[in-house]
Amino acid sequence: MKATVFLGGGRITGALCAGLRLAGDQCEIVVYDRNPEKLKALRRESRVEIARDLKSAVAKAGLLIIAVRPGSVKEMLCEVEACGAAPPALCVSLAAGIPLRNLRKWLGPPVRWVRAMPSPVCRIGRGLTPVSFDRGVAKSDRPRIRKLFALVGPVIDLPESQMDAITATHSPTHGYHALANLAEAAHRAGLNRKAALIAAAHALSDGIAYWRESGLELDELLHEAATPGGIAAATMAAMDKAGYARVVRKGVSAGIAQARRNAK
Repeated sequence: MKATVFLGGGRITGALCAGLRLAGDQCEIVVYDRNPEKLKALRRESRVEIARDLKSAVAKAGLLIIAVRPGSVKEMLCEVEACGAAPPALCVSLAAGIPLRNLRKWLGPPVRWVRAMPSPVCRIGRGLTPVSFDRGVAKSDRPRIRKLFALVGPVIDLPESQMDAITATHSPTHGYHALANLAEAAHRAGLNRKAALIAAAHALSDGIAYWRESGLELDELLHEAATPGGIAAATMAAMDKAGYARVVRKGVSAGIAQARRNAK
């Protein structure tokens, strides 16, 4: 049986491999990276095979996953084309902002392309992976991709036109950033650092978990939590007045702009 092969052994490869193993997936995983030294920990953690060279990695691939930085994708695909081993018919790119038209141009037919943007939280099986299929990917091949990423969390099919927006939105960095700032504000208000972090994590993580499990609309919960004249209402009103919504929109817009720069 052919292997799932990753070209690039960075953080997202490490997170996906760990998540797949956590889910009980025993498929053969092969990883190629120009710097094999950094793959030793990945081999220990997730029982991956380290490819000795690019040609041997491509030759083993039943599914080829491109997991290098956006700026390195073109070079990597040119190397794949020149390596002397035929790539599999189905390839997946994890490179933010690189459009399908570029992938087709750099490594075209008979290769068919899928874009996927798994969240690093896939390491613990709670990732979210938006996927976009090129027009040449047969409907019969699509469940294979969905099934792979569903092992590490929910999968959303999206048109490619929406991939940059979801990439800028679903990053767990939003949560980490909010957690750090809310905990710091609580500490400055007088809480010790441990209590501030616990309180901020509860507000974000457990509050969102309740929304997911309750089935209530978000507006209902906001109305329920922010009683007029209460502390929560005063807090939210002050944040809104300070431009909280504008800042969030600006951040998402900056992420989308960076993805579009990657495409160039």
